[in-house]
Amino acid sequence: MQDTVQGTVMPVLEIMLDPGESVVSESGEFSWMTDTIELSTGTGGGMGGKGIMGAVKRAAGGGSFLFNTYTAGAGPGMVAFAAKLPGKILPIEIGPGNEFLSHRHGFLAGVPGIEISVALQQSFRGGIFGGEGFLLQHIKGTGRAWIEVSGEILAYDLAPGQAMRAHPGHIGLFQASVTFSVVRVPGIANRYLGSDGHHFAVLTGPGRVYLQSMPIPILAGALRPYLGDDHAVESGAVGGVVGGALGGLLGR
Repeated sequence: MQDTVQGTVMPVLEIMLDPGESVVSESGEFSWMTDTIELSTGTGGGMGGKGIMGAVKRAAGGGSFLFNTYTAGAGPGMVAFAAKLPGKILPIEIGPGNEFLSHRHGFLAGVPGIEISVALQQSFRGGIFGGEGFLLQHIKGTGRAWIEVSGEILAYDLAPGQAMRAHPGHIGLFQASVTFSVVRVPGIANRYLGSDGHHFAVLTGPGRVYLQSMPIPILAGALRPYLGDDHAVESGAVGGVVGGALGGLLGR
């Protein structure tokens, strides 16, 4: 198996598979593949945590109910996964003692042996996510996985006990050794007049933290003033396209 990330602003992950090798993604991530690749769909997809209960838990956490498995048949083949937003595709190696947590739509693809589950759900009623809650994917098992992040990615290595506060939407990926918590922004004026949300995510070392520069909710919020009301957006061809794109972002 060989993987290559092509492009810059809108990258594409290409994975070359030898006969019998497989790669797995959540349903809906596929972009293109050669005709030597065989596709199968199921609730487990070789990702660990198989079965209906595992699928229900993923769906409840905002993930996909189904996984797609891509396997090279009689000959070698290639399958590609394109980024949905400007950003980066980051390969990570998973193993005992090296598990990760990512933002709720971070997992792009992985080898069989990687397990995806819901890591956290906290309700932010009245907060920046409008009560949607803040969700993380727990990525564990053994093998390689690929994570999609929005915008640029900056990595920080935190020493034991060292903490960093971040806007929750900027959390892209971090090692499971990092302690994660959510705290309310201190001060009523800061919370309600500061326009930066009601909560901080606090990341405490030891471990590596990857922060993304363009969270989807913030991007959607920045675009909203330029779109007008729903009727105006949908009345024109260009507005309809942009409105549909924004609707897709907010529905992710």
